[in-house]
Amino acid sequence: MDKHSYLGNADSAYIESLYEEYRKDPLNVEESWRKFFEGFDFSGRKKVSGPLPCDEVFDKEFRVISLIEGYRLRGHLFTKTNPVRTRRQYTPSLDIENFGLSAEDLDSVFQAGSRIGIGPAPLSKIVDHLKQTYCQSVGAEYMFIRVPEIIGWLTGKMEAVKNTPDFSAGEKKDIYHHLMLAVSFEQFIHRKFVGQKRFSLEGNETVIPALDAVIEKGAGIGIEEFVIGMAHRGRLNVLANIMKKPYQDIFDEFNGKQYNDEIALGDVKYHLGYNSTVKTDQGKKVRLNLVPNPSHLEAVDPVTLGIARAKIDHSYGGDYNKVAPILIHGDSAIAGQGVVYEVIQMSQLNGYKTGGTIHLVLNNQVGFTTNYLDARSSTYCTDVAKVTKSPVFHVNGDDVEALIYTITLAMEYRQKYNADVFIDILGYRRFGHNEGDEPRFTQPLLYKQISKHPNARDIYGKKLVEQGIYTPGEIKQAEQDFNGMLEENLKKSKEGSTVRIKQFMQEDWNSFRYSRSEDFSASPETGYDREKLFEIAKKINTLPEGKPFFSKIKKLLDDRNRMLKENRLDWALGELLAYGTLLLEGYPVRVSGQDSERGTFSHRHAAYVVEDSDEKYYPLKNLAPQQAEFSIFNSPLSEYGVMGFEYGYSLAVPGGLTIWEAQFGDFHNVAQVIVDQYISSAEEKWGLMNGLVLLLPHGYEGQGPEHSSGRIERFLALCANDNMQIVNCTTPANFFHVLRRQIHRPFRIPLVIFTPKSLLRHPACVSSLEELASGPFREVIDDELAIPEDVKQVVFTSGRLYYDLAKRREELGAADTAIVRLEQLYPFPVGQIRKVIKKYGKAERYVWAQDEPENMGAWSYLQRVFKEVNLLLISRPASGSPASGLLELHRKRLEKILDKTFRQCNCELRRTYCGQRCGRFAIRELNKEMAQ
Repeated sequence: MDKHSYLGNADSAYIESLYEEYRKDPLNVEESWRKFFEGFDFSGRKKVSGPLPCDEVFDKEFRVISLIEGYRLRGHLFTKTNPVRTRRQYTPSLDIENFGLSAEDLDSVFQAGSRIGIGPAPLSKIVDHLKQTYCQSVGAEYMFIRVPEIIGWLTGKMEAVKNTPDFSAGEKKDIYHHLMLAVSFEQFIHRKFVGQKRFSLEGNETVIPALDAVIEKGAGIGIEEFVIGMAHRGRLNVLANIMKKPYQDIFDEFNGKQYNDEIALGDVKYHLGYNSTVKTDQGKKVRLNLVPNPSHLEAVDPVTLGIARAKIDHSYGGDYNKVAPILIHGDSAIAGQGVVYEVIQMSQLNGYKTGGTIHLVLNNQVGFTTNYLDARSSTYCTDVAKVTKSPVFHVNGDDVEALIYTITLAMEYRQKYNADVFIDILGYRRFGHNEGDEPRFTQPLLYKQISKHPNARDIYGKKLVEQGIYTPGEIKQAEQDFNGMLEENLKKSKEGSTVRIKQFMQEDWNSFRYSRSEDFSASPETGYDREKLFEIAKKINTLPEGKPFFSKIKKLLDDRNRMLKENRLDWALGELLAYGTLLLEGYPVRVSGQDSERGTFSHRHAAYVVEDSDEKYYPLKNLAPQQAEFSIFNSPLSEYGVMGFEYGYSLAVPGGLTIWEAQFGDFHNVAQVIVDQYISSAEEKWGLMNGLVLLLPHGYEGQGPEHSSGRIERFLALCANDNMQIVNCTTPANFFHVLRRQIHRPFRIPLVIFTPKSLLRHPACVSSLEELASGPFREVIDDELAIPEDVKQVVFTSGRLYYDLAKRREELGAADTAIVRLEQLYPFPVGQIRKVIKKYGKAERYVWAQDEPENMGAWSYLQRVFKEVNLLLISRPASGSPASGLLELHRKRLEKILDKTFRQCNCELRRTYCGQRCGRFAIRELNKEMAQ
């Protein structure tokens, strides 16, 4: 008789408790175990005097425990998850010999079987259970999670059913139906639109029934809305068979010759977004949002999560279990694109968490032409998930039942723990990167195997026929019926030639219209009652009683109250008052960026920290009981991810003010993809309005190449058709009004504000309450000191340089010069500029003075749009770097700009200015002088 059969039930329970303790303190438990066995006579159930050697019993039980832990830890390395390739070999294997066991032990009963829920069991049964759970179509990586409860929950879920689904015949029919739609749709398009790009889903079609399953499961446990972000591969299939976009509309995009009037340029069919409301099999309505995306892989990720968070905040009362984001990645993209890491790092932060994202990876095992071994250093493409200790499931893409089981488990996990979960769907790409590409140039062996491999529909259909669920005739008829329906839709599509792009999230934007050219001739009135402004300012400048605050905070507020009393408001007060007035009018305000609570330059102080604690007091959250929500967050050190997130947030809250702030203006270029593919172009491509505000600190103050320029020239190069607003304010009042203007217009377009640094505390950069209480934003600020009849020179400028020019004019008494500030660079206020030029009718010289080098700033743009007079440029010389690293050189170049503006120069240059020579010659001569 085997020695383990001598242990009774009570003894088994005690051993179980020892197992639990062993996980916490192995050394202590070994001693307890030895004491337990002391005195056992294994020839019969009889105590004997003195210790009995029991090392063999003790060791083998724990060797079986080690085997179990080995499968849990490393079983995923030995799965049958790759449908077209042999898996790489990993050592050591999970053979029992590697755990100090042998074939002789297979029939021995071990108490360790209780650890996997099957009770005391022979080793052979324990091994079979572990193999079925961890080494078949589903591999699980989760033992790195540091929360025992989560490990226990996942282990219990998987081992209880051996990671093996058990679907009813009806459920299997439903799975087949969705799989048939996915495969047949791709095959139909392949036949009818030969050679046209569609970025086929073939090789990963099981994701369609999986998405249907996650929507069904999610709706059943409380989800009311999904926000989906994905790239181009498989997008048409998702649009048709998940989003329920009409098949005819998709065919129109293949056949169409022009867009309707609402879209200027449009985009390729596999980039378009869509919204729909679907009804689940249980009769629940679920809102689906598929976010528009560019070709830039993973750029849609932060946008998707921003939309989800905004809906959680403003539509579902902060309930993370009502909205779920789904991100669908490619294997090369999730491993290679850094923005994935950024959004994963954001996933548990207060300002950016969304209650957990379901990440699906369409693992084609190839990136364009790059083999997976050349695409990453990590074992798996999903290893980035371990950053946040998120569980990862690797699933055979041909096993549709395993995938649906896994995705429903992932949905449960997300709802229970509000954390990310990853599913790596190992499939293949039946054709090349696009349907016109030849993959056998670079992967001949792989594509030889793929060419012989049946599709997932046929694999599953054969299985259901073998199980007696379907007959071959029924399967064939279902496919014929679906193809007949597609033929009817294609026939209708060929009757027209116009393509209509449905506006994304149209229901959220019903109260807004697209902008018109006449909207930009002048700004609307945006003043706010003076007395109310004063009251808001007092509340902002008052600390709550009974709590200690840092002494410098008290001094700051004393200074602000003094400014208020003297009616000289600085930049920070102007900004905070803009937010305060909007909040009291019912418009939510959200600000996000690096160091935004205090402000990079220690100017904003939107939060006051209680001394010797982490507690914060936000005055703008405490203005009135019925005010709108105010949120301000210090972001992680990320531009790409956070700017994309705020773009998505603004998209879902068109009635609110959403702001992303750069630490320094030039850091925005880390997020250039969001600027190029969304902010500047989304309306023309997708009909997508957005009111996001970018605050980009900009100004030449000798801080070096990377802290001077917000790259005005790059934004202006992207401007056309009133797609953005580019502003460089010089007064707190104008900043106040432009922020309010962004909300008080009946349309939304992005607003880029180049904010100051030195002007934040400049004694001349102040405004009165009266300037905030009345008037609109001023696109052009004329010179209030100049006498038109005396003006011989008109200097146009923008931003910080104005104050240096004004100071030099005062020093020289140069009454013949008018300094005009161009506060809005785009849309260009040509009507107001013409009025200024007409006003100074006796002027002989017109100058554009800028801080930036000749090839940067607004100069190149102004040469295109400023046609009214012949402008002379005064600037730093052209250079590849924005600014000098030496403060002294910076000052010398600034002095030359001022000297040349007021003609404090040599005779040769004076002749150039005063003579009748053309502007080009004057510019050339000036640049020679500036370079000296």
